[in-house]
Amino acid sequence: MEMIATLIPLLLMFVIFYFLLIRPQQKKQKQIREMHDALKRGDKIVTIGGLHGTIDALDDEVIVILVNDNRKLTFDRSAIRDVVNPD
Repeated sequence: MEMIATLIPLLLMFVIFYFLLIRPQQKKQKQIREMHDALKRGDKIVTIGGLHGTIDALDDEVIVILVNDNRKLTFDRSAIRDVVNPD
């Protein structure tokens, strides 16, 4: 009986840790993955470095972004932080 009494606080700490830290992080990663999968040509985006541009071409891993003066820059798909299409 003493062993169960000592395990309850440990299990309670794990449950709290899961709901406060692990689960929200998994949800955020899922949202980012869905956003990356939904990218398409013409989307206005912001990279993790803060560069604003429009997607000109993309494949499974690489995205070509059109920036000022029709300059094209190539980024990894994972470098896209946000889609800012005016809807």
